Amino acid sequence: MNDLRERLVEKISKKQKILSIYLTAGFPEADSTVSLLRAIAENGADLIELGVPFSDPQADGPVIQQASQKALDAGMRVAKVFSILQEFRCFSTVPVILMGYANPFMKYGWRRCAEEAAAAGANGFIIPDLPPEESGDLTRLCRTNGLDQIYLITPVTPVTRIELINSLTSGFIYAVSITGVTGERRELPLETIQFLRRLRKTSRHPVLVGFGVSNQETAKSLAAESDGVIIGSAIIRLIAESKNTGEACEKVKAFVWMIKDSLGEIA
Repeated sequence: MNDLRERLVEKISKKQKILSIYLTAGFPEADSTVSLLRAIAENGADLIELGVPFSDPQADGPVIQQASQKALDAGMRVAKVFSILQEFRCFSTVPVILMGYANPFMKYGWRRCAEEAAAAGANGFIIPDLPPEESGDLTRLCRTNGLDQIYLITPVTPVTRIELINSLTSGFIYAVSITGVTGERRELPLETIQFLRRLRKTSRHPVLVGFGVSNQETAKSLAAESDGVIIGSAIIRLIAESKNTGEACEKVKAFVWMIKDSLGEIA
């Protein structure tokens, strides 16, 4: 049973901020992914976005682009991602959202994709390049299979589209902190805070913020204006700089724990 929404609402009711961590499946190698997922889940992450590699990830910056290409070169494909998730489910019930692009899923087959994702233990999908206006088939399949469909809202998303996304979303709103691609940034524009305040007034769903969240300071400032934060590139960079899986896991554990602890300081 998909209990993502219930978990998020429960944490929000307790005034706890949500931490979501992104990990590219198959990076740096397929055999390391489950260990890294466990390191993330067991050290404070409330939610995991498991990236399905694609050769042209338009919404992602260079760090995640390179990780995706390396995973693809090593043979990572949609079916293998499902196998990894199924293995991870032997160790953890932390919600996992599959983050990927429309092309690989479409090639795999929408129905097959939704059914196998649910069977593997996924909680839903984030597909940045699938417009809500064209997602009807997947929306129906997600509802049939108990999966959530998460959409992105940016600072320039029109009000009419925000209303549409509000009506289609079943998990949470992915708020894009800036216009651009994912990646670490030392600071975010002041307009981001205004955007988040506007969005929270109109959203009927929890709001998590991603893009550019890379350290304690940005995580705390953005979490103060939302229900939680999403971190990706900073994690992938730590893994890329590690000598082996063991070292990568230790770095990831320390980073996730540090961020989660800092979010606990928000009143």
